[in-house]
Order: sequence, then C-alpha cells, then structure tokens
Amino acid sequence: MKLHTINTGNFKLDGGAMFGVVPKSIWNKLNPSDENNLCSWAMRCLLIEDGNRLILVDNGIGNKQDAKFLGHYYLHGDDSLDGSLQKIGFHRNDITDVFLTHLHFDHCGGSITREGDKLVPAFKNATYWSNLRHWEWATKPNEREKASFLKENILPIEQSGQLKFVEPLDGIAFGKHMSVRFVNGHTDAMMLPQIQYKDRTVIFMADLLPSTGHIPLPYVMAYDMFPLTTLQEKKAFLTEAVEKDYILFFEHDPVNECCTLQMTEKGIRSKDTFRLADF
Repeated sequence: MKLHTINTGNFKLDGGAMFGVVPKSIWNKLNPSDENNLCSWAMRCLLIEDGNRLILVDNGIGNKQDAKFLGHYYLHGDDSLDGSLQKIGFHRNDITDVFLTHLHFDHCGGSITREGDKLVPAFKNATYWSNLRHWEWATKPNEREKASFLKENILPIEQSGQLKFVEPLDGIAFGKHMSVRFVNGHTDAMMLPQIQYKDRTVIFMADLLPSTGHIPLPYVMAYDMFPLTTLQEKKAFLTEAVEKDYILFFEHDPVNECCTLQMTEKGIRSKDTFRLADF
C-alpha cells in the first residue's frame, strides 16, 4: 500500500468565513489575507494505492465552470490534478475509485468534465462513492448551502451509472486498510477516510479540520451548517487523535500537509508538521 499527495491547485476564500467567530486580528496571523480579505487555501487530495485499487479521495474544483464563477475564487498555483497524477506515473483513467468526502464544489468539481456539449465523468473507469444520506442532502439542498452544491458536478455522476453509496455507519470498512468516519457538523453525513499506513493511522480531515489553524476548538468555519455539532465532533476527535497518535492529513492547509497533535496548556495543538512523502 502507498499514499500520495495530489495537489490540484489553490483558491481563495474569505478569511472571516473560514474562521467564523474568531476575530481577524487573530486569524490573520495564521493565514494572512489580501486586500480583499481573501486567504489562499489548498485543494489537496489523496491517492491510495491499495492492491488492485487506485482510490482518489476528492478531486478539487475542476475546470469546467465559466470564467465568472471561477473568478470568484481566484484559482492560482502551478499544480493540477492531471499534472500531479502524471508526476507519480498515473493517468486519470487508471483511477478505480473516486471517494467523495462530500459534494461541495471544491471537493467534487473535478468529478465531471465537459466533452463538447456533454457533461461526462472525468474518471471513465472509476466507481464514484458518496452515501445516500449526503446525496439526498446535496441534491435537495437548503437555501443556505445550495450555492456549494452545483448540479453539474453531481447529477451527471448518477446519470453515468458509475455511482455507488457507502452505508452511513461509523467504522465501516471501505477496503482492507481503509474505514470511514461520518461527521455531520460541516454538512450532513460527510465522510472522513481513516487509513492504516506504515503501522500508523492517517485521517483525511476534509472540512472537519480544514487546516492546522482550525485545531483550536472555537475555530469553526461560518460555512458549517451546524457549528455546535462541529464543535462536539472536533472535541471528541481531537481527544482520540492525541490518545492514539493519529496523523492528520489536511485538504485545505496552504502550507502543512500533515501533523500530529499534543496536549498543551492551551488545549490540544499541533505537534509536528510534515509532508506525507516524508512520513
């Protein structure tokens, strides 16, 4: 088994939205904003080589949206999904499974591509994995969250016949070395891959903890649908992660790919930060 970081590029989001009730005078030290209050964030995905399976966890924002839409998010950087795959000797047609933590556009936008006037799966040989509860949440969105659920990213997956659902049960086995954790604060039934790797446990944090800057308990995004649920989920997870010495893999941290945790006088904080390739 082998894990690879797949960088798909960076984008910008409002710093206040990303840090919720935390004042700018504090969060701006963690991720300095530009003159428009926008901070740079990664769209970092994970590739899992597991026997005959090649599992891609999330796939970034994609490139099929129009210039007006993409102009809101200031895509930047030299990384791309195809380029990152090519660097480690793979092509998108090699992917056997696309595991979608949730269906917000910055996590699943690369699932679908345009071919002429058609929207088709970008991973022609892959099974796409969501779960029924989240799928129904995303395809019948509430008014507050619907701007994050774009039909063109989601419905063509089902229409392709390549969609399957993971059962929403904590600890469900997705493969020999991977299980799935469910959390509900950011959005309903978000899935976090938990991977046994080199005698350690690696957790793909998705939007439960977008970055190391979100480790302190009150640092909850304004994007979260149920912030008090997020707070409870973070507290329980962080306690477990310290006790069991988990490695956290961050999807959105612009600098740090991974970290371990430690207990300090201020509560649980990051301990060591490192690249996945250096672990």
